[in-house]
Amino acid sequence: MRRWLLLASVLATISAASGQEPRDAGVQDFENAEGLKPIATGFARSILVDQKAIWTSPFHMTRQDARWWLTFGAIVGAAVATDHLSSQQLPNTPDQRRFSRDISQVGAAYTLIPILGGLYVSGVLAKSAKLRGTGLLGGEAVADALIVSEVLKYAAGRQRPLVGDGGGHFFHGGDSFPSGHAIESFALASVIAHRWRHNKAAVIAVYGLATLVSASRFSGQKHFASDILVGGVMGWFIGTHVSETH
Repeated sequence: MRRWLLLASVLATISAASGQEPRDAGVQDFENAEGLKPIATGFARSILVDQKAIWTSPFHMTRQDARWWLTFGAIVGAAVATDHLSSQQLPNTPDQRRFSRDISQVGAAYTLIPILGGLYVSGVLAKSAKLRGTGLLGGEAVADALIVSEVLKYAAGRQRPLVGDGGGHFFHGGDSFPSGHAIESFALASVIAHRWRHNKAAVIAVYGLATLVSASRFSGQKHFASDILVGGVMGWFIGTHVSETH
């Protein structure tokens, strides 16, 4: 039921956004807004436009983009074909799974929200527009990533590694593809990396943490390698889209 509601929400979002003008013409730049209502309104409008851009992007890709995506599709296909084998290469002991799942919680939504709130509050207290904006745009990217991942999970219906015969079958009512932790972690990391791109240590740190979180979902046997690959790449693109359109 939850995913049916999410799917309906996204469809309504795309429908509503279809009448919107491009961001630079019709959507408020809430990053610089003052007051809760203008920020919330700008945030909602930005999500609408983002979702329209994300779901209609295949209709606007260039020939060069198509080549990149075809190559990526081939890599994902190869990863899917070898997922069952690759998932058996680690010891897969209870301790390994437990430790990995503990690490992966850094990339959970309930962990990312306090991080985003901390960035925003720190920016307000320090009167730093850059920190404040990073918190807001990071929240936008994570929200976009959450919507996209939930819709794709519902559409793919892939079983997780420890469900059934471990084959990761699609269209069986599962929620393994793509990895939500990977897409959300890389969406936030991408925003931070774009806004702090001149700080190499910060860029390495955020991408390193996102990679660690994603890898822990594999070693914890919560996802297959292809789930994480797709989630990570999509998260990076979502974060990049949010950063560049602002």
